[in-house]
Amino acid sequence: MSTVMQGYGSRLVQQLHQGGIRDPRVLEVIGRIPRQLFVEGALGARAWENTALPIGAGQTISQPYIVARMTELLLDGLPTGPVLELGTGSGYQAAVLASLVPQLCTVERIKSLQILARRRLKQLDLHNIAFKYGDGWQGWPSKAPFAGILVTAAASDVPTALLQQLMDGGRLVIPVGEQEQVLRVIQRSGDRFTSQDVEAVRFVPLVQGATE
Repeated sequence: MSTVMQGYGSRLVQQLHQGGIRDPRVLEVIGRIPRQLFVEGALGARAWENTALPIGAGQTISQPYIVARMTELLLDGLPTGPVLELGTGSGYQAAVLASLVPQLCTVERIKSLQILARRRLKQLDLHNIAFKYGDGWQGWPSKAPFAGILVTAAASDVPTALLQQLMDGGRLVIPVGEQEQVLRVIQRSGDRFTSQDVEAVRFVPLVQGATE
């Protein structure tokens, strides 16, 4: 990374730390992954701002604070095992997760976004990622159980399929709600699930079905 980009990364990390992000692993990864790689054209100049940006197809690249917060919540006490991401989008959240977990499985329902994300993640030399084109509501049963599941779009209700695909001790981080959304963390203990609502958020809706 160039000296200029290192400066941008350090500034963003400082903002995130001031905003309450404490996990040093998350801050280190956010500081070094080139976010400008995940946005198109003129928006690249705004890539290191702590703000969400459009990526096309009605989707956005999440605010770095939200990426860091969701990652931090997922990693807290996470057992060893594969992690599932629903909503690959630009690939930025996938890049952060793949830098911190042994294996990442990521599902995207919009083909054009998945193609771009695969290309970007290959550029970063991240090879512990399995990609699937399809419906995130169903998770990825053949790869389950998962130590953690992170959902990057808001569900009106928590999909039962995702709860079933968590391993014992596993964690699900998901935005829930329609007009008003909340970031929820659900942990599995045997057949019991405990949930905690963390903070208000704003995500695009989790939509069923794949699309070109």
